Amino acid sequence: MPELKTIGLFFITAIAEIVGCYLPYLWLREGKTIWLLVPGALSLAAFAWLLSLHPTAAGRVYAAYGGVYIFTAILWLWAVDGIRPTVWDFVGSSVAILGMAIIMFAPRQAGPL
Repeated sequence: MPELKTIGLFFITAIAEIVGCYLPYLWLREGKTIWLLVPGALSLAAFAWLLSLHPTAAGRVYAAYGGVYIFTAILWLWAVDGIRPTVWDFVGSSVAILGMAIIMFAPRQAGPL
């Protein structure tokens, strides 16, 4: 079950980052209220805090998190932007998720490669 917890934490972290970037985008590109910067900044602060909750070395977490971010961004494209992903979007995000799984869950050995 720690694997599911890790993946769930990655998805929550990705949502926090995407929201933190999407709200300023709405202000800058869509002419929405500048007040969107406040929840956007809070969301990015939550994103940084969530990254600190992961149980392994920061570099490994950041590398693996990138795969989940890619997958989540494709889902955001579909759910929020209303743009249906292509087959290649799904293939690419699946490869990214596979990369995340290899990085996070591969057996570890002591010492150099």
